[in-house]
Amino acid sequence: MAAMDGEAKLDLRDVRAVGKKFFHVLYPKEKKSLLKEWDLWGPLILCTFMAMILQGSTDIADSSNDGGPEFAEVFVIVWIGSMVVTLNSKLLGGNISFFQSVCVLGYCLLPTAIALILCRIILIVQQSSLLFTLRLVISMIGFLWATYASMAFLGDSQPTGRKALAVYPIFLFYFVISWLVISHTT
Repeated sequence: MAAMDGEAKLDLRDVRAVGKKFFHVLYPKEKKSLLKEWDLWGPLILCTFMAMILQGSTDIADSSNDGGPEFAEVFVIVWIGSMVVTLNSKLLGGNISFFQSVCVLGYCLLPTAIALILCRIILIVQQSSLLFTLRLVISMIGFLWATYASMAFLGDSQPTGRKALAVYPIFLFYFVISWLVISHTT
């Protein structure tokens, strides 16, 4: 029984750690919080959540594809994209480990995931150009927030003269994810 109590405390401690990291992404002031004790739980949760929401129609009666990305496509875009951005960071001379960078990029998907939820809620209403504009603005805010948060954590790990070279792939990574959100929430 004592072993089970220890495991329950450990699991709750892990959930709290993930929650704290999500908070640091929402309020990116403490720059070292995601880098000290990296994990891939938050990125895995966000990636899986976004892939499930963005996945095409699963209605058996509707056998045609609605044009939405499949689960594996979203999963691969997120993980391969974050690995490419991380590899770029390392090749530019960044002083951050591979898994720390993947952790930060994955946790910083939170604003984009929030934008995805809001866009899906807006889709409940009959669509108009005003609602599309609202979804576009929400997606852009999520994109900018994710890019800003990731740069708040990763910016100091890059050499001074190469920060712009490190920002551009991060910008593209979150842009592609945000494009998925706005284009496949129909």
